[in-house]
Order: sequence, then C-alpha cells, then structure tokens
Amino acid sequence: MKVATLRTQDGTVVCARVSLAVNPFTRMKGLLGRNALAVDEGILLRPAGSIHMLFMRFAIDAIFLDRELVVIDVVRGLRPWKVAARRGAKQVIELAEGAAAGVHPGDRLTMEP
Repeated sequence: MKVATLRTQDGTVVCARVSLAVNPFTRMKGLLGRNALAVDEGILLRPAGSIHMLFMRFAIDAIFLDRELVVIDVVRGLRPWKVAARRGAKQVIELAEGAAAGVHPGDRLTMEP
C-alpha cells in the first residue's frame, strides 16, 4: 500500500503515515486483524462513505471527507461493533483514537507522498 502524510491547511501534521486503501481488497481488509494503531499511522479508505467496526479490537477516530479532502465530520472514539456513515462522504480516514483532536468539519486536508 502507498503511504502519505496528512496535514491541515496550516501545515500541522494530522497523521505522518497514512496507508491508502483504494482497491476492493485493501478497503475490505482495512484494520481487521490489527491490535492497535500507532498515534502517527492511519488508513484512507477511498471510495467510502461509511465504515464498520465489526470484529475490531480497539477504538478509532474517523474523519469523513468529500472528494477534495474537505472534512464533512469527525467521529471521535468510535468503538468496536459500531457503524458510522455521513451523507456526502466519499472517503474516510481511520486514525488512532485521539489523533483527530485538531480536525474539525470544514477543514481542508492535504496528502503528500
């Protein structure tokens, strides 16, 4: 999987190592089988407007984005066995719980290799 850095418009690093899950298999696998996420890692699911936490072992923060990486909503502390979806979301970034603390709806994010 390709890896990128996710930043806010002012240059603040939200996640230093975002893996890109852009094909059906990598999106389906997502974080399944993992015991945790490091604070500086995450996964971008594209296309995706919803996520599930079925069979997961830990909570995450989820950032729902439109096509231009504008934040639609942030779900903090999404627990195992829960589902989250947002109308208009085209991609979702899953981060370690607490990693999305400085991200808010309306923020524009950037991804760089």
